[in-house]
Amino acid sequence: MARRPEGQVLERHWKSGRGYALRFRAYGERQYLTLGLEIDGWDRRRAEEELANVMADVRRGIWTPPARRARRAGAAEAADAMPTFDSFARSLMAARKGEMSEANYAYKENALAHILPYFGDWPLREIDIQAVDAFRGHMVEVSEARRRARESGEPMRNDWGQALRPLSPATINKTIDTLQWVLSVAVEYRYIAENPAAGRRRRLRATRPAPVHLDSVEQIATLLEAAGQLDRDKYWLTNDRRPIIATLLLAGPRAGELCNLRWRDVDLANGRIRIGRSKTQAGLREIVLLPLLRDELSAHKARAYRHGPDDPVFPTGTGGHRDKDNLRNRILASAVKRADKLLEERGQTPLPHGVTPHKLRHTFASILIATGEDPASVMAQLGHTDPKFTLRVYTHIMRRGSAERAQLKALVNGDPVELTELAVSERQ
Repeated sequence: MARRPEGQVLERHWKSGRGYALRFRAYGERQYLTLGLEIDGWDRRRAEEELANVMADVRRGIWTPPARRARRAGAAEAADAMPTFDSFARSLMAARKGEMSEANYAYKENALAHILPYFGDWPLREIDIQAVDAFRGHMVEVSEARRRARESGEPMRNDWGQALRPLSPATINKTIDTLQWVLSVAVEYRYIAENPAAGRRRRLRATRPAPVHLDSVEQIATLLEAAGQLDRDKYWLTNDRRPIIATLLLAGPRAGELCNLRWRDVDLANGRIRIGRSKTQAGLREIVLLPLLRDELSAHKARAYRHGPDDPVFPTGTGGHRDKDNLRNRILASAVKRADKLLEERGQTPLPHGVTPHKLRHTFASILIATGEDPASVMAQLGHTDPKFTLRVYTHIMRRGSAERAQLKALVNGDPVELTELAVSERQ
């Protein structure tokens, strides 16, 4: 069983005078850290405070051993005229705060929480390819330490008491992407000549997760049916799961786009949804309402307590806006669990593992292709600029037989002949 981080303050008597140091365990190893002398302002109280700070960083998995902070000899002279990574990155984030979305800003902040403890006091010019590779290795070590701690039953925790999970190769690569972004601006400002974090060799090899598709009539109809059952169950306070999941399946909005959807964005008369708040310029788009979704949203609006132009289409029980965590954990997860139970009872294949609101965008792409939409239209309605995703989905759906694609088309067009009896009863 892994030991919890622990440490002590040591009082030392050196030739230069009395001083203080720390001894503690971090990442499964004994560590020793010299602090300084009394003549430099160190006393036991300050040493105890520093120990508490170090232990907090160790628990978060962001403490960096002193050996990894070593500089190349002779770099001190250039350091005075060169900003440190910490000062440059913080000033860059402050300057760009109003120029990027809140989600992108939060993403870069989270990445910098890993980068700053390692590179914070490095002058920009000292960060070279070798240093970036060492940082990547450090991140792998942090991930392994978290994994071992979780397996021991005593996971590392952050300041809010949440258990820290191991870092995937994709997460580590995204952190290096943020490092590359900061250094790319340093190149533009001519602090450094080239970007040492650029290039595939600076990243870990990460496998692409298998795509998740719900492209059979049975799976889509059963997920909608399960959501409708939960809506009628008095145990669950939410009663709009079915229209929410229908919108995810049949319009393909991102989680944030759905949570911010207002009734002025839904044109039931002309069969359109306008996405006016998105994380990308391409995301600002119109989506054509499929007949089944049009019926679902019409019924939902008729039941809605508030349906003014600026009212949210899918509010929380208190009338506020949902967030992506609420959407994933309180809406979709329970519907998926109920759908799997129904499919199991009927001897049918359960839903694929890993169904999330974002993965249902794959389903929407499959539906558009099955109903005869061309790739350019699919890209426009998804809010994509890269055709690779659309072509992957197109290749997948074309492996289905023509009869299966015809069933899928009939389902979303609201043809009751092709739906299961239970799915039909849900819509009546």
